[in-house]
Amino acid sequence: MAKLYLALYKGKAKSRFERLQDKIICLFTKGQYSHCEIAIERLEQWGQYDYRPVYDCYSSSPRDGGVRCKRINVADSTKWDLIPLENVTETQINAYFNRTLGAKYDWWGVLGIVFGIKQKRSKYFCSEWCFNAIKNSNNGWRFSPNDLAIIFKK
Repeated sequence: MAKLYLALYKGKAKSRFERLQDKIICLFTKGQYSHCEIAIERLEQWGQYDYRPVYDCYSSSPRDGGVRCKRINVADSTKWDLIPLENVTETQINAYFNRTLGAKYDWWGVLGIVFGIKQKRSKYFCSEWCFNAIKNSNNGWRFSPNDLAIIFKK
């Protein structure tokens, strides 16, 4: 059975523009996290007896244009913090992903967290998408990655 995590990004992006975006998000959401993903851990064979974890990550990303799945090394603890997700299934995440795949990133929704503006229902930002997928809800527009860290931390 696959392990699922809420992966919270605290790293430093490569480009100056992306680092600026991250700092602005952290400033306005009053925390250390600028992005989040739902990470599904899988063991992949690297040699005859060597298996290593890999992570298929689901979210809505401004860098990738919206909802997508991407393999990311979230095991790097200098860039990511992982919170195990209990009572969440891979089937549940895949079903939400299939319903929202290709939806654009919601820049106005990101501002809405700070200013209380309601989101555009056809677009998603990262923490909105993750909350909705985990809770089978449409109320994720209220939460930042830092809010999710508090909500789901054990």
